[in-house]
Amino acid sequence: MSQAFGSDVRLRTRAEFDHVQRGGRRVSLRVLTMVGRPNALARDRLGIIASRKIGGAVVRNRAKRRIREIFRRDHPDAVQTRGERALDIVVIARQAMVEADYAVIEAEFRAALRTLRGAAAGAPALQTRGAK
Repeated sequence: MSQAFGSDVRLRTRAEFDHVQRGGRRVSLRVLTMVGRPNALARDRLGIIASRKIGGAVVRNRAKRRIREIFRRDHPDAVQTRGERALDIVVIARQAMVEADYAVIEAEFRAALRTLRGAAAGAPALQTRGAK
């Protein structure tokens, strides 16, 4: 995947975010909440929510940059080539992300994504809560 975070890998409209949040599976961990829903595309798409609850514009933008970087580094162009179903993913930054190390955020992102992939593969419905 190129280093760009192009429009083909982003959730862009309110309707797309709502579609994922209403019908997706949710995994809540200490630094982030991830909601995922299978899509018909050959690639994952990412949407990020960082509300003012976590801080001012600088803090919110830093949280979003960290999430985008993890997504860019870990995702190939076509996940279906590995036999996985593509997902639309919404990541909601939590207050704990402000103080967390990059490695912690990356580990939780990967753990949440593994959980969602397992759910998309046919595991029963789930909602996981991490320690706060």
